[in-house]
Amino acid sequence: MPPILPPQSRASIDLPPRDLDWIRHLIADWQVIADLSVSDLVLWVRGLSGRFVAIAHCRPSTGQTVHLEEVVGRRMPSSREIAALETLTTGTILVMSDPQWTGTTAVREEYVPVLHEGRAVAVVTRETRVGVMRGERFGDQPLKALADSLCQMISEGAFPILGGVTALRHGTPRVADGVVQLDAEGTIVYASPNSRSCLHRLGIAGEIVGAHLASAITDIIPERTPVDETMAVVLMGRQSWITEIEISGVFLVLRAIPLVVHGERAGAILLVRDVSELRRREQVLMNKDATIREIHHRVKNNLQTVSALLRMQARRATNDETRQALAEAERRVAAIATVHEALSHNVDETVDFDEVFESILRTAAVVATPTGQVKTVLEGSFGIVDAEGAQALATVLAELVTNAVEHGLEERDGTVTVRALRDGERIEVHVIDDGAGIEPGTVMTGLGTRIVKTLVRGELRGSIDWEPVVDEEGRPCGTDVAIIARLASRGEPVLG
Repeated sequence: MPPILPPQSRASIDLPPRDLDWIRHLIADWQVIADLSVSDLVLWVRGLSGRFVAIAHCRPSTGQTVHLEEVVGRRMPSSREIAALETLTTGTILVMSDPQWTGTTAVREEYVPVLHEGRAVAVVTRETRVGVMRGERFGDQPLKALADSLCQMISEGAFPILGGVTALRHGTPRVADGVVQLDAEGTIVYASPNSRSCLHRLGIAGEIVGAHLASAITDIIPERTPVDETMAVVLMGRQSWITEIEISGVFLVLRAIPLVVHGERAGAILLVRDVSELRRREQVLMNKDATIREIHHRVKNNLQTVSALLRMQARRATNDETRQALAEAERRVAAIATVHEALSHNVDETVDFDEVFESILRTAAVVATPTGQVKTVLEGSFGIVDAEGAQALATVLAELVTNAVEHGLEERDGTVTVRALRDGERIEVHVIDDGAGIEPGTVMTGLGTRIVKTLVRGELRGSIDWEPVVDEEGRPCGTDVAIIARLASRGEPVLG
């Protein structure tokens, strides 16, 4: 886990690693307390100087915060340290009888010791606005009582609950989504308005309070419906975990927080969220992804059919020029089909081009059918390439490797090396052969060269250059085709 101490406080605080880990788990899951009681929570640790320093702060998402300014890294005012020291020493919760006035607002303070392995290692202050015009609403009392129970668990070393769900995931419920309180037997003793709506949408009829939640949900689940194996322990409030229930297209996510006060089970808090719309959107995206993969698969099949037809036509050609032209067309179609084959297995419009190019490299070298023995070498990595860039790059490199084998290494043994240097969107590729080389100033005018130039300058938004490779005596001993292009790594459009 990342460090929780601010840079200015790390040198002045000395806590054992086990205590720091406990504190990290606490602040990972204390948002529920802040939201239930509509309070700010500040975690204070006593430093080497004896002063208390704030190392974490949590604001409520269900109401107005007390601290508009940054608190982490500040020292506790001297007037409050007496109460904090008493809490840390006695290990008991201290509720201040009189609110503290901060200008126009009154703040009720509560000091909660953080107990770990029988020792109070820190103090949490729960600070709640109780302005004259605000007062207390009756509907807040059950939620505040639940927050009180969790604070009591902190003071007894029973919260946070290790092994439970602490990190928020996609669709994880929070207090504002809906709160249900269960007793020790799993009967609902309180349900917030939002949670009532969620349970009614799921199909539970009648009064929610007083119902046995696990039985009520089990009764409405259709037969032979697969259910999450964790559902029972969550609905009974016996384990700190999360489960999802789906009935007739309604999806509910429920998270259980068991309450253990004075060593005995005292029921549980269930956070409830209706994620039906979220799941429908996910299903639409999954269907879209499946459709796109199917399209790529069919395109690949069609391209392979075209490639086979070109191969058949080449065999029936009566002259070498036609046969060669059809063979080149077949090779180019096959390179594009290889990219679509890779895209048909991905959920996004990207491919691992290193895997794709290995197949293209072998095919290009074999199809060129040189007289001598040719070795192909791949150096570096292309990385992840978007669909449009992958198709253009595959066609360009297949063309260059084939030209290197057919022309650069004509009637001789040799090596074709493809070297890729990737830096974000920028990629530099060299196709190097150790053949006869080209004369400086030679104008490249063939069809393959025109295709390569068009794709590099258009689709890849880059440049291409042919340079001779010379030996120590300055004699040509190969050709280096250098490409510098821009690629999108996650399928984003590349801006020119």
